[in-house]
Amino acid sequence: MKLYTSIGPNPRLVKMFAAEKGIPLELVNVDIIAGENRQPAWQAINPTGTTPVLETDDGLRIAETVAICEYLEERFAASPLIGATPEARAITRMWWRRVDLLVVQPMTAGFRGAEGLPLFQDRVRCLPQAADDLKQTARDGLAWLEAQLGDRPYLTGEALSVADLLLFCFVEFGAQVGQGLDPAGFRLAAWRERIASRPSAHLPWLG
Repeated sequence: MKLYTSIGPNPRLVKMFAAEKGIPLELVNVDIIAGENRQPAWQAINPTGTTPVLETDDGLRIAETVAICEYLEERFAASPLIGATPEARAITRMWWRRVDLLVVQPMTAGFRGAEGLPLFQDRVRCLPQAADDLKQTARDGLAWLEAQLGDRPYLTGEALSVADLLLFCFVEFGAQVGQGLDPAGFRLAAWRERIASRPSAHLPWLG
């Protein structure tokens, strides 16, 4: 299978997910800084203009990280990261959605409206007037997760899940764009170190 990838937390999530499951992927880099993903050739692959995209051996192209991870989980059952039972899958998807709503979406929109504005303003709708509030919303989400994590090693309990990988990729992205973890948040700090110690966390962002 082939993964069209680029810099950014979303491609990193899929690469970490595949690595944790031991799934080999051929990597094809897309230069989003130069705007390659906004050109007709890429739009023919993915009309939303985003990365990553997974191309299966029979030529099926799948965009959106949720769809890609779900597909890989169904194809390769070993080392489940979404869950081995209906109950485990429900809990994982619950936390996956919470991380997306509380952290990923506001953090991304806050970045695009501030530090990322020069890059994104001619590509997607940006909200510079709301950037500060969006960043605060992401901080609120992280504070909520800090409180909810408790003594669990991972978001869903004792086992690593895709929800952890998603949060880790965006925590690392946030640290690069001025939206790092609260230094007082010792639970998330310990959780982050736990994920950062895994080999999948040290894959190059590009192939």
